[in-house]
Amino acid sequence: MSEWYDNQKKPSSTWRERLNASSEISGAKRDNLSANEQRKLAKLESMAEQLRRGKNVQNRQLQTWLSEDEFEQIEAEWQEQLELRKELKEIPDELRCYEEKLKQATFQFNRAEGYSNKGKHSIAKKFYDKSESLCEDALEILQEILHYDAHLRIWFDRDISFEAGSDLGADLVSLPRLVTSRSIEKKGSDCRLQTKLQVKLGVVGRAINTLKCSGNKDNAKEFDEVKSNELAAFLKIE
Repeated sequence: MSEWYDNQKKPSSTWRERLNASSEISGAKRDNLSANEQRKLAKLESMAEQLRRGKNVQNRQLQTWLSEDEFEQIEAEWQEQLELRKELKEIPDELRCYEEKLKQATFQFNRAEGYSNKGKHSIAKKFYDKSESLCEDALEILQEILHYDAHLRIWFDRDISFEAGSDLGADLVSLPRLVTSRSIEKKGSDCRLQTKLQVKLGVVGRAINTLKCSGNKDNAKEFDEVKSNELAAFLKIE
């Protein structure tokens, strides 16, 4: 199973350990907040925990405890997500040929597996060879695509390096998949895509960061580094 899947299965204690690891710094910032700010912080942290667990927080509650700008940011970021989803439905023509080669290679490989399972190994080898040849074609197409337009890298499910020693190879496991692919070989999900809950959680997390940072501006840089790690943990909804 993929590393991404394994990470999703880790218990929530990992998130709590991250918070505990920075408790001394966070506690110091909290002590410098006013009573109203501490109350607001407690509400925001409660909402973050609820969102992180995949439970919705109503807009009226968010509007009560977020600033006007922060609340408006939720809608702005969600509109960006809708636009991104629209864009991802329109695969660039340059990538269609690559995707088709991968589909053909997968089809030939599955035929080879079928014959192999029936004991017809000589026939299976022909289809294995055909699949390998199609993978080599796909790799050549990939190199050409990214040579002329490196921006298209954002369409793939992993970092791509053509240097010696990289994980990239002319086989079905090593070749990258489009983020729109449903292949079992695709690595994780497109990190750019967020659910409405994740958008809310991101805004709430940044609001917590801002509020705590205001408790001690002298050490704002140090605090931001700690909170950026906490925010990354926040965004992993179970």
